[in-house]
Amino acid sequence: MTDTQASDLPGELGADAPSAALDVAEAPSAPGHAGWALVLICMAQLMVVLDSTIANIALPYIGADLKIDQANLSWIVTGYALAFGGLLLLGGRLGDLFGRRRVFMIGVALFAVASALGGIAQTEWMLLGSRGLQGLGAALASPTALALITTTFPAGPLRNRAFSVFAAMSGIGAAVGLILGGWLTDLDPSWGWRLTFLINVPIGLAAAYFAPKLLPDTNHHAGRLDLPGAVLGTGGLLALVYGITRTSNVDPDTISKLQPRGVSYGWGDPVALTAIIIGVVALVAFVLFESRAKQPLMPLSIFASRTRAVAFVAMMITPAAMFAMFFFLSLYIQNIMGYSPLKAGFAFLPFTFGMVFGATVSSKLIARMDPRFLSGTGTILAGIALFAFSRLEFGAENYWTDIMPFIVLMSVGMGLTFVPMTLVAVHGVRTQDAGIGSGVLNTMQQVGGALGLATLSAVASHYTTSKAADLVASGGGVGDRLLGLHAFADGATHAFLVGAFMIWTASLIVWLLLNVKHAELGTEAPEGVHVG
Repeated sequence: MTDTQASDLPGELGADAPSAALDVAEAPSAPGHAGWALVLICMAQLMVVLDSTIANIALPYIGADLKIDQANLSWIVTGYALAFGGLLLLGGRLGDLFGRRRVFMIGVALFAVASALGGIAQTEWMLLGSRGLQGLGAALASPTALALITTTFPAGPLRNRAFSVFAAMSGIGAAVGLILGGWLTDLDPSWGWRLTFLINVPIGLAAAYFAPKLLPDTNHHAGRLDLPGAVLGTGGLLALVYGITRTSNVDPDTISKLQPRGVSYGWGDPVALTAIIIGVVALVAFVLFESRAKQPLMPLSIFASRTRAVAFVAMMITPAAMFAMFFFLSLYIQNIMGYSPLKAGFAFLPFTFGMVFGATVSSKLIARMDPRFLSGTGTILAGIALFAFSRLEFGAENYWTDIMPFIVLMSVGMGLTFVPMTLVAVHGVRTQDAGIGSGVLNTMQQVGGALGLATLSAVASHYTTSKAADLVASGGGVGDRLLGLHAFADGATHAFLVGAFMIWTASLIVWLLLNVKHAELGTEAPEGVHVG
């Protein structure tokens, strides 16, 4: 394969799947240090995945220390997800053009530097800026890490085992992040949250140092970098989320205890509306530009198949529910139920076991059952779990009866949903283009989760403000901490309720429009579909 040919393959855009088409010069030869190379790659992936959840448990303490109001607190999660998801395809493309090992080293080093900045942050904007830089580092490191497995291990059992270990890191990372975040924060609530960021520094720097010693270099390819597409897409998403988030800030005179720095903006605020309009215009421009670009960052032809389009839409909506659960429930069980950070981390541990169980069941049933039934059932179950969370009664919650069973139910639903949707996303795409299907799917998950959390945060803030006003009018004191907690609980439960209907909307789309049969997923399309 020539460099020119390689550069024309959208599958070479990287993303979260290895490029299937490699130059002959890149053919792996199973070096003697391949085991250590896998350890290095998996540690980097664990660091990236872990950071998606490690800060969730520390959110109340971060907000209190840096005086971040409830609406902007969600940016700690969405800022990372937006930068990661918005630049994921660009990171994969950079690896193809300039060498995957080099881009991997830059990514993990940048992640380490950004983590250090987050750990010493003294202001809200310094912390949020560091989260954006972490997302950029993750977008560079994650797609190249997976592609490096392909260039390090020869096809066959050895590579298959390497992929299974790599995939396990993603599942383990979520659980480890919650427990480790809880333990570090629990060391000292006033500064322990900083360790949730600083712990990444030695890992990232060590990965950058050992990469040239353990990982093979890869050929560079000629091609174009779609920077305008990356700027329009990521910039549009940031503007849109900023506008939505700004509408959710509340009046300090209404609930000064809960929102010490809030300002009453709302949907009538001109800055919020301007940001939303700019975001929508930029995203429309992104679509138009990508439709005309010779080497687009996101080939729009991949959406031509209704089957793949349904998978992408469903997987853009579904993660919003998971983001909302981790965000609001971690705040709820600490602020309302009084859990310590470490206890809160262990409270989410059943989610990991349920996720593994659901994924295992769906991977076995997909050979005998259509993906519509598996993913449709999974999204219904997840919606039921969120609906149950919306019924939590302030002051009368019990973890074992009101929370734990529905954490398990939701995780099983997510496991049933994710496996079939991933298979559907790459079904019918040519082998050498398979990377773009997985990459777009991963981007949709991150971006959808960020947009969904921003929307649900706006819902929560609206009902928090409304409930606080009602309590004040009924004679409650503005400075009363119980009033603030009661108002927050009302906002969180309404966010869960809206989230339930969001995921049921995804379920309806799957049931009505996803018609691919399980027998089709087990076979390759005769000629494959080129998505370039």
